[in-house]
Amino acid sequence: MSSHEAVHRLVVSADVKGSGRLGHQAKLRSRRGMYGIFESAFDAVAVGGGQVHLEDRGDGVLAALAPEVPPVDLVGLWLEEVYQGVRAHNTGLSDRLRLRIAMHAGPVSHDGRGLVGRAVDLTCRLCDSREAKEILAADDAIDLVFVVSDGLYRSVVVEGGRFVEPEHYRPIPVQAKETDEVAWFHVPRRTQPPVPRPRPPARPTGVGVPEPPATAATGATGAEPRGPWTTKYSINVNGINQIVDGAEVHGDIVGSRGTPDLPDDDGVEGAGPR
Repeated sequence: MSSHEAVHRLVVSADVKGSGRLGHQAKLRSRRGMYGIFESAFDAVAVGGGQVHLEDRGDGVLAALAPEVPPVDLVGLWLEEVYQGVRAHNTGLSDRLRLRIAMHAGPVSHDGRGLVGRAVDLTCRLCDSREAKEILAADDAIDLVFVVSDGLYRSVVVEGGRFVEPEHYRPIPVQAKETDEVAWFHVPRRTQPPVPRPRPPARPTGVGVPEPPATAATGATGAEPRGPWTTKYSINVNGINQIVDGAEVHGDIVGSRGTPDLPDDDGVEGAGPR
C-alpha cells in the first residue's frame, strides 16, 4: 500500500490496556502475544500479508485491509479468533493481555509515512475513547472490548453472519475531540457490555443562566461551599433601598476588593484508558 490515492478500506485500531505500567519483559511478552494473535486471526480469514497494511503503535497496532477483504469476516471469524487467542495467551499469566479494538471503513491513503484519512482518525478515537476504556475497566474478567462505528454496524454487523451477534452490541454516544457520534460496543461472550458512567452535563455559563437548584451540600444558592475569598470580587453596598440585580449595582458603592485567581488544577490523567 503506497499510493496517495484514497481507497475505501476497513481500518482496525488496537491498543493494550495498561502497557505503560508493565515491566520490560512483560511488555515484550504482551507485544509478542498481540502480534501473534492478530497474525493467526488474519490467517483464519485467509487474509495474506499483501492484503493488510500494519503499522506498529508501540502499545497497539493500526491496520488497513485491502478493498477485496469482506468486512463481515473481520467482525465475525477474525474477532472470534482474536478472542480465543487472547484467552489462550492469558492462561496462567498475572499480567494479562487486555485489548481494545475498533473498526471503521472509509477512504484511506498512504503518504509513504503512514495511513491518512478521516476513517483512520475516527477508528483511533473510538479505540481510544473514554467509553471503551471504562468498559474494559468495569470488570477485571473482561479482556477484550470491541467497538465499531455506527456506519459499519448498520452496513455490516446488523446483517449478522457466522460469529456475528448484532443483538449483543450496545449503542453508546462517543465524544472526543472532533468526534461526536454513536458507536456500537461489544464484549465477546456477553449479551451486553457494562454501561460506562454517564458524562456529567456541561454546566452553562453566561449572563441570564439560572443558578442550579439548592441541595443540602450546596446550600440555598446552589453554589458549592468554598473557603473565604473564593469569588473574584467582593462588593459592599451601603445606602437605602439598594438593589443588586444581575451584574448591575444601584446605590452607593463603599468599596470593593479583588483577589487573585485561584490556581488551576494540574492533575495529570492516568495513562490507562488511553
